[in-house]
Amino acid sequence: MTLPAIETDAAARPPRIGLLDTARGVALIAMASYHFSWDMEFMGYLAPGTAETGWLKIYARAIATTFLFIVGISLVLSSKPEIRWPSFWKRFGMIAAAAAAISIATRIAMPNEWIYFGILHCIAVLTLIGIVFLRLPLAFTLIATLALLAAWLTDNFGTPGLLRSSFFDPRYLAWIGLAAMPERSNDYVPLFPWAAPFFAGLSFASIAVRTKLLHRLAAIGTGSWWPAKLGRHSLAFYLVHQPVLIGIAYGLSLLVPPPKPDPAETYLKQCNSTCVMQQGESLCRSFCQCTLEKLQAQSLLIPLQANEIDVEKDERIQMIAGECSAEVEPAPQPQQ
Repeated sequence: MTLPAIETDAAARPPRIGLLDTARGVALIAMASYHFSWDMEFMGYLAPGTAETGWLKIYARAIATTFLFIVGISLVLSSKPEIRWPSFWKRFGMIAAAAAAISIATRIAMPNEWIYFGILHCIAVLTLIGIVFLRLPLAFTLIATLALLAAWLTDNFGTPGLLRSSFFDPRYLAWIGLAAMPERSNDYVPLFPWAAPFFAGLSFASIAVRTKLLHRLAAIGTGSWWPAKLGRHSLAFYLVHQPVLIGIAYGLSLLVPPPKPDPAETYLKQCNSTCVMQQGESLCRSFCQCTLEKLQAQSLLIPLQANEIDVEKDERIQMIAGECSAEVEPAPQPQQ
């Protein structure tokens, strides 16, 4: 390639958007703050289930949505005017290797809740899917985006569970996102519904490169701000921040030991965080409160939390669950 051709290629590339780097940096800071709340829960300063319920649950989902939206935008920008395959495969390899390292480390440290498909796994797979769509007409990307958003709305506000099946519950299929009750993981970000914000970013950026919007965004600046500088090193920050934060939480626990949690509050948090994966929150609150009262009445709560009872085999626990399910389930409507 001649020098003029190189200069032409560089001129055709989208401008560096400092605002995008800043948004990524802010999302990294938000992610770290959420993970620190998880670390504080792990060390006993917060009741079990706190990081998976209430506003923290919404906070975590907003952070993941932001990240995947930005990933979709970045994939488009890095592939214009044409896909630079060596850079693409290098970036993909780094993400895939980091995802594998996290799976291996958590499988050793937390075998019951290891990360088999977290956000890095999701980004790696969506990157491969996204690069295929970039080679197709824009209409395909827009249709896929609308279909994913429609499926998400149906799953959350239409007919819950319509798209899900227990067939997808095992880990080797749960990554798709259609599991009715996926196995526990400390970071579970399956393709559905998380492909929706990624494809939204893909669509937004694909439209933006066809207009003057990119240059307007680039003109806003902010590229010299420290969050923008942090945003340019997102993968390194992601890999380093959690060991540092959990080390801080552990050091704090040595200096100021956490208070002993209230057994009833702990049970309700754990019960609700598990239940809402299958049922609505209001139904789960009633079910968990019912089971708590019955466990306390039969002096089973403390042994249950001490893992002295096999939940799957103990008939008393099964009977309590069955009774409470019957009590909180809405009565069938008479046929007209």
